[in-house]
Order: sequence, then structure tokens, then C-alpha cells
Amino acid sequence: MKKQYDFSKGVRGKFYRENLKINLPIYLDSEQLEFIQKLAAKKRKDVKTVVNDLIKTNMKLAQVIQ
Repeated sequence: MKKQYDFSKGVRGKFYRENLKINLPIYLDSEQLEFIQKLAAKKRKDVKTVVNDLIKTNMKLAQVIQ
């Protein structure tokens, strides 16, 4: 790395997008991934749908016990 960088020609907010939605990758431990994959196959759904359904259920439970 340089000791000093020149940002004099930089443009503030050049890449900022107010309504940008970012889908972040989520990495599951192998045991949990295997469980989710089996559950998805059993329900004939994709892994993404099963994970989202599980998270929605946990969110509802968390709201009830608060």
C-alpha cells in the first residue's frame, strides 16, 4: 500500500444507488446444508425457498417470545 493516495479527482457518491438491493451469499455448515438439501428434496422445493421458509418461521417465533 502507498503511504498516501490522491482522491482530489474523486467523485463523492459516484457508485451510490439509493434503492439498490444486494443479495449476499450465505454459507451453511455442512451438517445444516445436508439437512436443508434433504428437506428441500422431500418437499420438492429449491434450497433457497426452504431456507427462506425456515427463517420466516423463526422470525414469527421470535416475535411471539419477545
